[in-house]
Amino acid sequence: MKILFFATLREITHEKEIRWTVPTATVGQLLHALCDRYGPEFRKWALDGDDLSDIIIVLVNGRDVRHAGGMDMPLLPDDKVAIFPMVAGG
Repeated sequence: MKILFFATLREITHEKEIRWTVPTATVGQLLHALCDRYGPEFRKWALDGDDLSDIIIVLVNGRDVRHAGGMDMPLLPDDKVAIFPMVAGG
């Protein structure tokens, strides 16, 4: 699967995008694996305990995971996952 990182998360990972080849069944498994790979700074953004943090948005094939099963949303090898910080404006 292809994983894209944006804004602050790109700075933390030092990656714009990666090809993920590790079998990963759900969004939750993927985020935990990415936290293991990129460390506590990434974890601070990505997770709130074992739940999805409310300060990032995760899209799978353009669909917000919060509206599609959350951490239990299934993933397929050809999925495109975009991860970026929540944006606020006025």
